[in-house]
Amino acid sequence: MNVFKSMVVQNSDQPRKWIDARFSLQDPGMGVNLYSQSHIQHAIHWDLEKDLSDMQRSGGRHPLPDHETLTELYRKSGLHLEDEIIIYDNGGEPFAARAWWMLQYGGFKNVYISLEGYEELVELGFQTDASVVTPERSTVEPEWNESILASKEDVKNLVQANGENLLLDARAAARYRGEHEPLDAIAGHIPGAQNFDWAQLTTNGRFETSGEAVNGLEKMANHEQAITVYCGSGVTAAPLYAMLTEKGYSNVRLYAGSYSDWISEGDLAVETGAFKKGDSL
Repeated sequence: MNVFKSMVVQNSDQPRKWIDARFSLQDPGMGVNLYSQSHIQHAIHWDLEKDLSDMQRSGGRHPLPDHETLTELYRKSGLHLEDEIIIYDNGGEPFAARAWWMLQYGGFKNVYISLEGYEELVELGFQTDASVVTPERSTVEPEWNESILASKEDVKNLVQANGENLLLDARAAARYRGEHEPLDAIAGHIPGAQNFDWAQLTTNGRFETSGEAVNGLEKMANHEQAITVYCGSGVTAAPLYAMLTEKGYSNVRLYAGSYSDWISEGDLAVETGAFKKGDSL
């Protein structure tokens, strides 16, 4: 399945819709501010915390919105299941991948993450605008794909199964090992998880769909194995999910609550240090 799309070769005759997913975890207002200054013409903006998360819910730091809320987002964005949709951020970031995953969850058929970030798209000649886009509302009925979403209970079952399937932690290795934890109250990782830092998949502000890092990711799993990915709050696991899908893995789920949900009640075990059966990447 093609997930990442280079916009170098343009087909101006083919209609497409654009989503600007720029955001900053360090400055949550940055994305909408950048959008208001300039964005790809006709692009709408999806904010990580206002649109792609329901910050009033439980379930980790960036809780997944419920079906009703997501349906309203799709409809007010003017989206239809068959639309070609291109999502961009600043390039090599997790935010476009989060939006892409949420459209996969809703059953949209032709959604892509732009390999080029905003500045590169401008350099390629895509027209920009500064006006807020208000699309014509759609009546889309999502086709929910629950098979790509893992709950806390699902992950508990994985842990109890003790390695029958692959659990991948997308955070930096120091956080995975519990040596450095800037955000969560309990350091470490979900028992039995292996580690692959999602940032290894990026070079110079874009995702690389081939090369040493991708080869390393593919060596960690086989195509018959069920794979569940997680991170701190479900955001940076999305690029890992997207890359596995790009490489043809069809049995992949994302634990949307991720580690911040796993430790939220303080009653579940965690591990520290490297993966017991060998060093993590």
